[in-house]
Amino acid sequence: MRVLITGGAGFLGSHLCDRFLAEGHSVIAMDNLLTGNTANIEHLAGHERFHFIKHDVTNYIYVEGPLDAVLHFASPASPIDYLEFPIPTLKVGALGTHKALGLAKAKNARFLLASTSEVYGDPLIHPQTEDYWGNVNPIGPRGVYDEAKRFAEAMTMAYQRYHGLDTRIVRIFNTYGPRMRQEDGRVVPNFIAQALRGDPLTVYGKGQRTRAFCFVSDLVEGIYRLLMSNEKEPVNIGNPSEMSILNFAKKVIELTNSTSEITFIEPTDMRIKDDPKVRRPDITKARTILGWEPTVLLEDGLAQTIEYFRPLVLK
Repeated sequence: MRVLITGGAGFLGSHLCDRFLAEGHSVIAMDNLLTGNTANIEHLAGHERFHFIKHDVTNYIYVEGPLDAVLHFASPASPIDYLEFPIPTLKVGALGTHKALGLAKAKNARFLLASTSEVYGDPLIHPQTEDYWGNVNPIGPRGVYDEAKRFAEAMTMAYQRYHGLDTRIVRIFNTYGPRMRQEDGRVVPNFIAQALRGDPLTVYGKGQRTRAFCFVSDLVEGIYRLLMSNEKEPVNIGNPSEMSILNFAKKVIELTNSTSEITFIEPTDMRIKDDPKVRRPDITKARTILGWEPTVLLEDGLAQTIEYFRPLVLK
């Protein structure tokens, strides 16, 4: 296949580039580098089946030649980004999705949308199933991301129903691994950097909020299987092994052999306003339809992620 991956220089996009190239496909990565970084794909420079285009997908997208699939992963993806780039976040979810869908339609290509567990908001059911409509605050600081992704899902389904476009939607739950940005504000890079420096790990409240962390290679496997499947409705891809943020902090300290302590701070930061209290995917659908479930143990995935961050943090 010949595939286009928007957001291809980002954390998830760059790992997808690697996977598709490893499977023998040709890959065009497109990114405006707002939060992506060419360092994530520099190892692919000169690869005969890889091409990078710097472009903002909220503008008209031109790609020469045929395409078999368009994977739309362009978007800021952390609360610190939503606060810094609220309008671009909304635009890439709305205009960017529209442009990417239009390209897929013009090329008669399969389209896969990277959606998110954030469409469930601060969930009132637990774990979250794909038929749950969510509990989102549309005017809160996280709303620019949550509603952009909800709109993107609606537009994707409209193109499927009205134009007959062959579409897929993946709802991605908390993912971690090498190539995350150290400064992106999310709990994994925050805790690892603090632990490696010997600084206190800052935990909001009492650390009782929960997350379910999926290693990036597992996520990429699920996305690849979804693209190759016939499933046209949204599918959760994530790790159902839920743990509290406090226990996660303790695990990072253990695996880094750090002397760091844990400091509890009151959650007054705008970045955590409307932050979900719990999050865990129901992956029954992925198991049944895709034959997929995560296989990387948290300890193993964290060990790889820690080794990625170590030289960056301690340089």
